[in-house]
Amino acid sequence: MADNTFKRYELKYMLDREQYEQIMSEMIRYMQPDRFAHSQIINIYFDTPSRRLIRDSIEKPVYKEKLRLRSYGVPDDDSEVFIELKKKYKSVVYKRRLEVHEQEAMDYLVGGQPLHEDCQIGREIDYFMQVYKDLEPAVVLSYERDSYKGIDDPELRITFDYNILWQNDDLTLQKEPYGHKVIPEYKVLMEIKMSGGFPLWLSHLLTKYGAYKTSFSKYGEAYKQMVG
Repeated sequence: MADNTFKRYELKYMLDREQYEQIMSEMIRYMQPDRFAHSQIINIYFDTPSRRLIRDSIEKPVYKEKLRLRSYGVPDDDSEVFIELKKKYKSVVYKRRLEVHEQEAMDYLVGGQPLHEDCQIGREIDYFMQVYKDLEPAVVLSYERDSYKGIDDPELRITFDYNILWQNDDLTLQKEPYGHKVIPEYKVLMEIKMSGGFPLWLSHLLTKYGAYKTSFSKYGEAYKQMVG
């Protein structure tokens, strides 16, 4: 079992295809493909039966938190996946995650069985699950992601998400992604992730092409579609 912790700023921008192509054409002078330049991400978000977590999040509180299970590609029982506890205060994101086998993750999150190993992040997730009782799989969200890191500042990451889909018919990671479109095909969600200051070149680039920060939430948009 591997665990890790992240603390960083995360900013989101909804782009149309023209903005995406314009930004990409200039961004490549400062950014390079990440180690995993392209990935297919599949998440199960957990929530209460009344969907308290996402309903609270939609109200745009200063502080919000979520629990999800994430895989890169379609896993089998023995594939490594990530249990992620994500907390956000203003624009600062604190993410704790455990790397475990898919079967162990589902036994823990759905079956109520303890994790095989004790660790600090596991205890934090246990506490979260005690506070928000009766957590259950709520939705599967999948998307394609292209990832870049800074040439001079490897801590700067920019990702582009597209083909974002949701479904709540079959709440498992072990299915090829399908479902309802979260955003139109001509839209791309850009996320800027950094631990330090905002680069001046990037600020100029966003202003030049009219890209403005948004509070867009994939799960939030999926939930709005679910309830009509």
